[in-house]
Amino acid sequence: MPEDLGDRGERPYPRVTQGSQPGTRHGTKTDVDGRGWHTRIRSAALAAVLAVACSAVVACSAGRPSSSAPGLSGQRLEVAAVWSGVEQRHFELVLREFTRQTGVSATYTSAGYGVPAFLAARLAQGRPPDVAFLPQPGLLRRYAAEHRLVPLDDIAGHTVADNYSPAWRRLGSVGGTLYGVWFKAANKSLIWYNEGVFERAGVAPPAGVDGLASLARGLARSGMPAFAVGGRDGWTLADWFSNLYLRLAGPTRYDLLAAHKIPWTDPSVMATLGLMARVLDPRVIAGGPAGAVATSYQESVQQAFAPRPAAAMVFEGDFVAGLVRGATRAVLGVDADAFPFPAIGQPGPMVVAGGDAAVLMRRSPAGEAFIRYLAGPQAGAIWAAAGGFISPNINVGLSVYPDAIGRSIAAGLLQAGDDFRFSLSDLTPVGFGGTEGQGMRKILRQFLVSRDISGAATELEQAAGRAYPP
Repeated sequence: MPEDLGDRGERPYPRVTQGSQPGTRHGTKTDVDGRGWHTRIRSAALAAVLAVACSAVVACSAGRPSSSAPGLSGQRLEVAAVWSGVEQRHFELVLREFTRQTGVSATYTSAGYGVPAFLAARLAQGRPPDVAFLPQPGLLRRYAAEHRLVPLDDIAGHTVADNYSPAWRRLGSVGGTLYGVWFKAANKSLIWYNEGVFERAGVAPPAGVDGLASLARGLARSGMPAFAVGGRDGWTLADWFSNLYLRLAGPTRYDLLAAHKIPWTDPSVMATLGLMARVLDPRVIAGGPAGAVATSYQESVQQAFAPRPAAAMVFEGDFVAGLVRGATRAVLGVDADAFPFPAIGQPGPMVVAGGDAAVLMRRSPAGEAFIRYLAGPQAGAIWAAAGGFISPNINVGLSVYPDAIGRSIAAGLLQAGDDFRFSLSDLTPVGFGGTEGQGMRKILRQFLVSRDISGAATELEQAAGRAYPP
């Protein structure tokens, strides 16, 4: 590694994939679905998804709703979630199999990024969906406290216990009562990089954050911006902060900050903002800070993997893979790869995660059967086999994932065990962390430009004070 492009004594991380061979990318581009693009699966491939999924779970019948349950055939079920575009089509494969097994007529409604607003409107009208997928633990806790959710212990408690680690069960519970099944997970502790840029520069993924900052400066000096940043979508900056804070302050302090038991003016927050400003130095960002806050998440991925890349790296979760497949000509494992978010101090399996939890908002035999189906391994394996999906279900076999990158990312999330945390924007109240254009997301966008550590910390604490209950 050239001296000016990285720490000479630092041991680099391995890539997510090893020994990848060039391949041909099949499919056609699709529309942006909100969190990524995915390759359209050909009809023949779709026919094989169920067979692949069935072979990759511990027991294909586990979690399967009984097709002989009285009264299910002909019942109607409405399901609402964030997914649209290709993600919606893949989820509809899961719904289709449920309908085949039970005879339930299931319809899907996409709420887009506005799940809280969508559900608030439907609740006000007195007609919530039967099942909703909540993208934030904070939203699950709020609805449970408001008695908007049906407790699931008697409905799917044993199935969840058989298929999920204690950490995921706790995230779906409030006050010891199970309310949610975390059907979809995301590993948000990944940095994706352009392999051609790295090879031409003679550099490798760094193991530590200091090495990442050094690598970024060296790339910038050579004329290649290090990072494409989708700062127009404030959740990407919240994920940057969450990864840095978890590694710098540790899990215990992370939990205290998420619960607002320490202020956002705490020295650990100030130190993390300072580190974030150092790693995302204006000189290493494609377009500079002003350009970054005008760039969407989708555009940032396209910048890093364009034929003439505008940056060497882009930070975000496993769902970047779908956007690489569908919105660029890059081939995963050949032109694009990822490495774990670098450590601070002793490396360890610290992962910032995301996900979508299924909750029952209206009790019915069809809704109960669907929750049990989602809690078993078969439903998750169906989507995993189609691509663009990571399951936190421990009984979804890694062989179901369609590529080496997906298998490696899924394994990393499962191996983290309890050593993961949701992004702070997901754990905090929706008004502070979960809404674009306000709270944490707005303040971090401003901070990327201003670099005012003290001012940002003060604004974060003021916004948190307004959002958290007294």
